[in-house]
Amino acid sequence: EVQLQAFGGGLVQAGGFLRLSCAASGFTFDEHTIGWFRQAPGKEREGVSCITSSGDRTYYADSVKGRFTISSDNAKNTVYLQMNSLKPEDTGVYYCAATSDYGLYSQPDDYTYWGQGTLVTVSS
Repeated sequence: EVQLQAFGGGLVQAGGFLRLSCAASGFTFDEHTIGWFRQAPGKEREGVSCITSSGDRTYYADSVKGRFTISSDNAKNTVYLQMNSLKPEDTGVYYCAATSDYGLYSQPDDYTYWGQGTLVTVSS
């Protein structure tokens, strides 16, 4: 059974940091691109970052460039999203997702497997 579990969310003040983790099981982790998405209340789900299976290519949305860093540990089947200098507009439910297609994908429709989401709240 394919499972993706995102955790590490919480409440943090603006300027603070969090590290999200996405733990995967049930599929060959290092043959998939893993992406992070977020959804704020009343808004559509948007792509935040993704990393290819080899870890050699990454994508960041313009809104998080220079503040967020994605990395992977294939031995642990885990992808991390280090979020620094958090802003209130970073608030939302963060999801991780996986696709077996190699490349950088920022659209939700490009992904096959989804985790349950973890809530990030940034207070001003």
